[in-house]
Amino acid sequence: MATTDAATTQTDPTRRAAVAAGLFYLGTFVFSIPALGLYEGLLDDPAAFVLGAGSVQGARWGGLIEILTALTGIGTALALYPVVKRYGPARAQGFVASRVLEAAMIFAGVLAVLSVVTLRQDAAGAGDTATLTAAADALVAFKDWTFLLGPGLMASVNAACLATIMFRSGLVPRIIPALGLVGAPLLLTSSTVTLFGGWDQVSGPGLAMALPIATWELSLGVYMVVKGFRRPVTAEPAVVVATPAGTLGAAIA
Repeated sequence: MATTDAATTQTDPTRRAAVAAGLFYLGTFVFSIPALGLYEGLLDDPAAFVLGAGSVQGARWGGLIEILTALTGIGTALALYPVVKRYGPARAQGFVASRVLEAAMIFAGVLAVLSVVTLRQDAAGAGDTATLTAAADALVAFKDWTFLLGPGLMASVNAACLATIMFRSGLVPRIIPALGLVGAPLLLTSSTVTLFGGWDQVSGPGLAMALPIATWELSLGVYMVVKGFRRPVTAEPAVVVATPAGTLGAAIA
């Protein structure tokens, strides 16, 4: 009985990896929710924002929160990679790469927003407001595209990579990665429709098709914090290179 209990008990590093990854996943939710609200005036009417409407501090806080969102997203990949690479090395690398690319898109969007803030400061006393407002409109359009290609498109890619590993390995209950496997093509489809002008990313259809991915990430984060992994993560098997008997004998002689 003691041997069985020991075999089914997670090692401390594995448990720490699960908790860290879960907390990072929950962090992406905590930090991503208020960002759009803080950007509201800037994104809805960039021309009016540049000319003095809306809150500059709100935009700056939104930028900081998005930076934290990007960093916690990378954190999920760094925490999980040593574990999931044992069950699918190529998909694990794809998960890390897509998370990093998603974070890069978020950072690019933050740069666009902060540039609009700078334009507002430059607009004070400037006579050519038409040029400033046109530049603000262009930067907000850039921000919108980064939001589509980052949290939109890349979220479906990293879900496809990680959910397949989680489903096959049984590290978490399979209903959780099943949500990711269903949500990935839905979100990819929604992003494609948005790309071609079918509907806005932040719209009824867009949000509905993003819901399974959001549920997958939230449930995965909660489960890993509360339960860890369902099975122990065994060490990678050592590679043994067989030496032909004749060669060994010749070497000894």
